[in-house]
Amino acid sequence: MKRIAILATNGFEESELKSPKEAMEKEGFKVDIVSLKSGEIKGWIDGNWSNTYKVDRTIDEVKADEYNALMLPGGVINPDLLRINEHVLVFVRDFFKQEKPVAAICHAPWTLISADVVKGRKMTSYKSIKDDLINAGANWVDQEVVVDKGFVTSRNPDDLPAFNAKLIEEIKEGKHEKQHA
Repeated sequence: MKRIAILATNGFEESELKSPKEAMEKEGFKVDIVSLKSGEIKGWIDGNWSNTYKVDRTIDEVKADEYNALMLPGGVINPDLLRINEHVLVFVRDFFKQEKPVAAICHAPWTLISADVVKGRKMTSYKSIKDDLINAGANWVDQEVVVDKGFVTSRNPDDLPAFNAKLIEEIKEGKHEKQHA
């Protein structure tokens, strides 16, 4: 059974966690929500706090080699809190080193910029962080979903159907020897 980590904390865009999680579970994958602290994390929708989700494991008790893939939902608050945690950055980098699929949507690439894994990669994101990605060396494009050797990115919640389909496809394919940071 494939095991997937969703890395998130308070302030994630709710649909960008809920929709991929449901799609992956429907495929029979075991999905863990990994966060900074145990307990629950609170989502964000339309400028307000929304539902809470149970944290399965904390960042200081997981390793990338326990998982087949990593998925990062967006939202503005969530990646901004994650990107300053050294355990998060090591965890993210290890998926790239181990050539495993990684998927990020909306503002989630902020965390990937801080983990130093976007240089030379073709990717997309929410339009407001386009310059951040270009400045970090990414080849930014405005497309619904971009796949670069096991690395999946999308722009916003409207892209979730395409994002989920490519995320699942890449997880099923498994390791990508050309996946790199």
